[in-house]
Amino acid sequence: MSGSGQWNFWIDRGGTFTDVVAQRPDGALETRKLLSENPGRYADAALAAIRDCLGLPAGVPIPVEQIASVKMGTTVATNALLERKGEPTALVATEGFRDQLRIGYQNRPRLFDRHIRLPDMLYARVVEARERVSADGQVIQPLDEAALHRDLAAAFRAGCRAAAIVFLHGYRYPGHEAQAAAIARAAGFAQVSVSHEVSPLMKFVSRGDTTVADAYLSPILRRYVDRVAAELPGVRLLFMQSSGGLTDAGRFQGKDAILSGPAGGIVGMVRTAEAAGVGRVIGFDMGGTSTDVSHYAGELEREFDTQVAGVRLRAPMMSIHTIAAGGGSILHFDGQRQRVGPDSAGAVPGPACYRRGGPLTVTDCNVMLGRLQPGQFPSAFGPDGNEPLDAAIVREKFMALAAEVSAATGEPRTPEQVAEGFLRIAVANMANAIKFISVQRGHDVTGYTLACFGGAGGQHACRVADELGMQDVLIHPLAGVLSAYGMGLAQVRALREESIEMLLERAGDLMEEKATRLALACTRELTEQGCALARTEKRAHLKYEGTDTAVAVTMGSPDTMRAAFDALYRQRFGFLMPGRALMVEAVAVEAIAQADAEAVAPAALPTAPAAPTAQAGMFCGVVAQSVPVYRRESLAAGQSIDGPAIIAESNATTVVEPEWRAAVTLRGDLRLQRVVPRTQEKAAGTQVDPVMLEVFNNLFMSIAEQMGVRLAQTAYSVNIKERLDFSCALFDGEGNLVANAPHMPVHLGSMGESIRTVIARNAGQMKPGDVYVLNDPYHGGTHLPDVTVITPVWVDAASAGSAPLFYVASRGHHADIGGITPGSMPPFSRTVEEEGVLLDNVKLVDGGALKEEALRHRLATARYPARNPDQNLADLRAQIAANEKGAQELRAMVAHYGLAVVRAYMQHVQDNAEECVRRVIGALKDGEFAAEMDNGAAIRVKVSVDAARRSAVVDFAGTSAQLESNFNAPAAVVYAAVLYVFRTLVDDDIPLNAGCLKPLEVRIPEGSMLNPRPPAATV
Repeated sequence: MSGSGQWNFWIDRGGTFTDVVAQRPDGALETRKLLSENPGRYADAALAAIRDCLGLPAGVPIPVEQIASVKMGTTVATNALLERKGEPTALVATEGFRDQLRIGYQNRPRLFDRHIRLPDMLYARVVEARERVSADGQVIQPLDEAALHRDLAAAFRAGCRAAAIVFLHGYRYPGHEAQAAAIARAAGFAQVSVSHEVSPLMKFVSRGDTTVADAYLSPILRRYVDRVAAELPGVRLLFMQSSGGLTDAGRFQGKDAILSGPAGGIVGMVRTAEAAGVGRVIGFDMGGTSTDVSHYAGELEREFDTQVAGVRLRAPMMSIHTIAAGGGSILHFDGQRQRVGPDSAGAVPGPACYRRGGPLTVTDCNVMLGRLQPGQFPSAFGPDGNEPLDAAIVREKFMALAAEVSAATGEPRTPEQVAEGFLRIAVANMANAIKFISVQRGHDVTGYTLACFGGAGGQHACRVADELGMQDVLIHPLAGVLSAYGMGLAQVRALREESIEMLLERAGDLMEEKATRLALACTRELTEQGCALARTEKRAHLKYEGTDTAVAVTMGSPDTMRAAFDALYRQRFGFLMPGRALMVEAVAVEAIAQADAEAVAPAALPTAPAAPTAQAGMFCGVVAQSVPVYRRESLAAGQSIDGPAIIAESNATTVVEPEWRAAVTLRGDLRLQRVVPRTQEKAAGTQVDPVMLEVFNNLFMSIAEQMGVRLAQTAYSVNIKERLDFSCALFDGEGNLVANAPHMPVHLGSMGESIRTVIARNAGQMKPGDVYVLNDPYHGGTHLPDVTVITPVWVDAASAGSAPLFYVASRGHHADIGGITPGSMPPFSRTVEEEGVLLDNVKLVDGGALKEEALRHRLATARYPARNPDQNLADLRAQIAANEKGAQELRAMVAHYGLAVVRAYMQHVQDNAEECVRRVIGALKDGEFAAEMDNGAAIRVKVSVDAARRSAVVDFAGTSAQLESNFNAPAAVVYAAVLYVFRTLVDDDIPLNAGCLKPLEVRIPEGSMLNPRPPAATV
């Protein structure tokens, strides 16, 4: 709306700072950055910024006739959710389901926490409604309106002012919910949220959580919106939704406000990248506490099932992955490894250079290495906020840390070497986060542009790009306030969705009917906001029957949608499920209005190339160089700068690395491109290095975690896809555990025995494309439903003739594996056969061909056969796919670092784990413990510590004999339990691998319930 004669304000009200981009009546842009909370100076940062731009003193009425629109993103709802400061809310649920949201799902996201702290529920009171409607719409019990009115009146008298109504099957048959809503309003509730309006989708728990969150947050949000609107009467006031679309202030709801601010950043990134001619972008938003990463390749990516602050939300949100890696991430050295974060110094005290007594952080690394120049920063630090960055204290602290590292490693290290090492770890962590949202989903990032924004992004842009093999970086002139700029570039959007849950072949008419109705509703919503419709997008969410991972495709003919689904599914997961029917989970329609603003250049650019304002000492790697320093605002269009160089500006600093070149475009964007092909990087060598030890530890763990994500997304059974009862791990060539993602503790010590069984039974016979399956408790299994899939790994054709170099494995708890009763552990079994189908070193895939018929025969012809072989095979396919992901990543690691280095660091991380456990054992004392079982048996354990050797004997002497128990836990399972206990005593970052077991000797008496089958009397 430039040139309209009025102002436009685009505002991101963050938790710490409020960023403002103001478009003047002549179209020029101004920026402001204010503290979001500053009670001594202003009541609201957004309104204070508007007054400042208009030249008004505090408290003076804002001349609204001068303002065309205000577009905002806000963390008001997010903060209320995090701090649990929402409206007192009553949950109205179908009778018998009062505790369902507290029970939630069976997935356990933090298995390694010894003290589980459940999040506080948002609702303060539960009202059970006497009503019941069947899944097909039959009224089993009519709503008892009198009883509900009485109970809601009591909840209102108790202080509840918001009501969330969630009935079983209410998303499809909303009659009772509508009746209950009318009763709640009559009882005095000002905020009434009903699930069929808030989240008309399947899944009672996430639908219920979303409805409660909406009721809990909307009144808080409404009060803030009303306060802003009261000072801007008649001004068009729009707010950013989590889905990436603007909406009128009167329609802004709590459930849509969780990612209001970050969504503006994604929109700003996408629109500015498109204006720069870039279509595929990785977003890299690095701040002081965290880094947000995102992916864009032609359309906004959204998640429809998310969890924020312990609350499950089933509402469309921008797909943003956040990690605890920012400029304020604290540096640690534990005697062996250098680590970065996840804890942060925050704004107070902040990094050491902030002059408030803070610890060393990533920001201090950049100061130590000359990448941040104190002279280019405003004097805004220290207790009074008027001093420059303190480089002296940074050097002092790094000198002390360098002495500590040198003493521990026996190798002299300079402060710059130590800082460079920490910086390298931070860059690797951020690169791993980007892999999570790109490589892990099948996207080749080497053809993407890295779009950097946030205050700290430009300092690390080139190095993060190098870590990912990317060669192009884009930094917009307003990168420091891009979330606010994105508010102005965003479009008003109306998005609605409804469940279908029907086979694709049968859903055509219903899809069209729902899509047409939703499109009319969305278009009407835009019209009511005074917006002109630009386009309407209709999507179907498809998934394989029996799975939970849906893929959104554009609506069309069944064949067209199936082809689109196949392409997207294969890209993300690397395989398809031929013959498996496709289900339509839901249909979604989005109406998009025409945009008000274009991605304009913020200011006219100088015409004469700028000279450096200074020369500064900067370390490139560990080599000191004198590099030029430029001010970005003085750079001319078309000017290019070869690295190494520093480009400083008011809100950020950009470091141009050696072999990179920065160029200023006609629009004022900074484009950084690698101009010298990157040489293949190798680690310094096979000798252990504190920096590379942490890098490889994180890389190995990242591979195991990526395997787990693929398994959960592609599995069939509820046990694996929802309960997350599985483990994924990688092993060295001898079958020793290298990295186990934080999955099931009981699997930790036993999976290696399964690998070694396969190695021993197939020596000299394994070839690429082979996969094995095993569940035998006496060869590393736990109980029979825990089925382990093992894939040998070679790195290239040359190595294929030798023994496998590595192994990857995934163990999943299958819902049924046969046995005398359905499920996991028949309580009256006397033999392994009675527990189910025994699989001992069975070849599952032979040279790339799945031996499906042979496995079906084995599952079906056992004495007590499996009850659902189709489900077993579906889960096994998912495990094979998870293993293949691990194998791919291992090969990529070897290609990057070299085989000798990777194998050496597999041993180094095991040695580090051993040392961590020995360090803990040295501080322990002898002890005994007994646990009585419900069948009268007892497990007794005595721990004897040898402090001098820093080792321990774990003796189960006195443990009861087998009796009638079917516990059948072999020694490997006991190892797993012991490992878990020691693991929880050590720093959370201890790598979990075979090294942890070396300081332990576990003694299990023959014939006890823990060792029912000889000869393993001592392990």
